[in-house]
Amino acid sequence: MASWLSGEWPWYVAGPIIGLFVPALLVAGNKVFGISGNLSHLCAAIAPGKLEYFRYDWRRAGLWNLVFLAGVFIGGFLAAHTGTPHAIAISFETKATLAKLGIHDFSGVAPREIFTWHALLTLKGFVSVVVGGFLVGFGTAYAAGCTSGHAISGLANFQLPSLIAVVGFFAGGLAATYFILPFVIGAP
Repeated sequence: MASWLSGEWPWYVAGPIIGLFVPALLVAGNKVFGISGNLSHLCAAIAPGKLEYFRYDWRRAGLWNLVFLAGVFIGGFLAAHTGTPHAIAISFETKATLAKLGIHDFSGVAPREIFTWHALLTLKGFVSVVVGGFLVGFGTAYAAGCTSGHAISGLANFQLPSLIAVVGFFAGGLAATYFILPFVIGAP
């Protein structure tokens, strides 16, 4: 049982579970799966202030989603601290390409040459974390949802804006991978 909980689930098990989660939410209470909406629920719960946008019944609208988000954080923490370490499967070609750009540590989930407090004070660390984080947040706000909301719920509901957003996510990811990332992390 422990290996089932701590090990990787195959795509043919995890995929249908995620896929069935969307209609279950719709049937259970006409709720849409997504993560980015939690920011407004948190703002409404913690400090609504004088902004009309944050004055709503966040418990009724988003408590279930905040509980889900808490489960994501708790699950990530438990996986990082109690699970067995797994080597991240990266192809030899990808490792060679990243090594040419100065990335040599493949022991964790993210390269330590970029994603540490010390690296944050470098140009490539700052651009990768701060500028990249701002762009992700801007894109989420501009697209009116995150990748999980659009790709999982929006596509399942046959929403054209979600299809456009998902195509944009993939196009942006490909452009960043092949054009922007080599420029940013290849900088000294």
